[in-house]
Parts: sequence; structure tokens; C-alpha cells
Amino acid sequence: MRAPRVTLEQWRALQAVVDQGGFAQAAGFLNRSQSSVSYAVGKLQGQLGVPLLRIQGRKAELTEDGEAILRRARYLLRDAYSIEEFAASLEKGWEPEIRLVVDAAFPARLLMEALRGFKPLSRGSRVQLTQVVMSGADDALDEGWADLVIGGRIPPHYLGNVLLEIEFIAVAHPDHALHQLQRDLTIADLESELHVVISDSGIRRKRDSGWLPGEHRWTVANIDNAIEAIRAGLGFSWLPRHRIEQLIEQGQLLPLPLREGRTYREHLYMIYGRQEAPGPAARALADQFRKVVSDVQQ
Repeated sequence: MRAPRVTLEQWRALQAVVDQGGFAQAAGFLNRSQSSVSYAVGKLQGQLGVPLLRIQGRKAELTEDGEAILRRARYLLRDAYSIEEFAASLEKGWEPEIRLVVDAAFPARLLMEALRGFKPLSRGSRVQLTQVVMSGADDALDEGWADLVIGGRIPPHYLGNVLLEIEFIAVAHPDHALHQLQRDLTIADLESELHVVISDSGIRRKRDSGWLPGEHRWTVANIDNAIEAIRAGLGFSWLPRHRIEQLIEQGQLLPLPLREGRTYREHLYMIYGRQEAPGPAARALADQFRKVVSDVQQ
């Protein structure tokens, strides 16, 4: 690939001449002599072989070609500044990438709000998001590839704090046989019906979320599949309230009238993968999660 002939300083000189309204103003803005600015822009036009500026009175204006070229050059200068800022951030220990692992039960709306809040603070750090179920969060910590984890338990040798409480509610389709009994339900009633459970995505400490015998349950890969299975009338399940509240209001799902255990609650914890010294970007992202959760709870 041929090396570019035009320098960033030449592009910067052209941009200053246009934005400041002339060569003298650009020289003052750049803290350079007017002759050096004129030389830089003149050499730029010669190298490109395209007239970029025309002089109208005392003001330099872009030609049509100049407008198109400078528009692209602005992106080039912006990216150059961004690279320098990113390098300075890395020098201070700012991570180039954050590997974020989030339990699928965490509300998607809050997840996106936290990421949106982090974006202007990211200093160029990428976010690699992985969603897991149950012990999948443990595996990410054990294998050492996660920087920030939101999971359903704190594994041994780790410390974390409660971030959010999730309520699970037992539901079935309104036409399901359990609702046709038209009375409070017992464990015996449930044992004769199909229990839809969500598969644990972990490998090392795989946990079983179902409590009925294997022949009375079906296992699906994620919460979305479980919701669709219950909407289709295939069985019953305990599902996160925030994921199905609208379906309950619409009458597509109906809470089971259990005598005990209609709902249960689980905590989601926030845990740093690098316990001893979490990076500044990971801490900044963690702060955004705390903020969005705090805003919801107020």
C-alpha cells in the first residue's frame, strides 16, 4: 500500500482556514505564522491536484471539490485525535476491551441503559457482551475471561454485591388444565403436568432448575423459548415477572393460584473478574449498572 503524501498537519491547516474564515485567523488559532499555514494548504492542493479553496474578498471559501474532500478529512482528524486519547487512556491502565457477562434474567432495558450511559465514558474501550443462564456466570469467572459479571450467586473465592432482586412467578396459559381446576393448587397438582425449565448454560457447576421428575419436564435453551412454550400451552413455569408482566396484563398468561410458592425471588450480584485490581473501565461500567438500578428502585 502506498504511503499517504498528505500529513495530518496539512489537513488541520485546511480545516482551520475554513472554520476560522481565513489564513490570518487560522494562523492565530493554530499558533503558527500565516506563511506556514499558507504553505501547508498550498502544498496540500498541489499534492492532491485539486483546487480546494477560492478567495472571496478577504475570506477563503471551499470549492465544491474542497467541500467533499474536507468532509472526509474531518473524519480523519477526529479519528486521529481519538487514537491519541485512546493511547493515553491505555497508558493510564484503561482497558481496550471489557468482557461483560450478564445473567439472562437481568432486565434487557436496564442492560441497554447501562451500556448507553457507559458509551460516552468508554474512551474507545470495546464491550464484549455474553449472556448466560445460572452457572454460566460461574464458569466465566473460573476460566478468568470475564472482567465484570452479573450473576445469580457469588462463587467461592470471589466477593460481590447485590445489584438487583428478580421476582419469578408461576404461570401457565389461561386454558391450561391447571387453571381449569378453579381452586388453589398443591404440589400434587403440579406433579401431573409438564414443567418447562430453562437449561443452565454452565458446564462445571451445572445446576438443575426443575424439581419435577425428568419425564414431567421439558428443558429449553433460554427465557424466550420458555415464554413461547408457556404461551403455546405446553406446560407451566416460573418466569421473571418483568419479562411476562405485559403478557399477564393482556391475558395471554395467567399466574397459577398456588397455595405456596406462587412467586420466589433471587438476587443478582455484580462481581469483578479481576478481584484484586479491577480496571478503570470495568469500574466505570459497574457504576452505570448501579446507577440505572438505583434509578428504577427510587
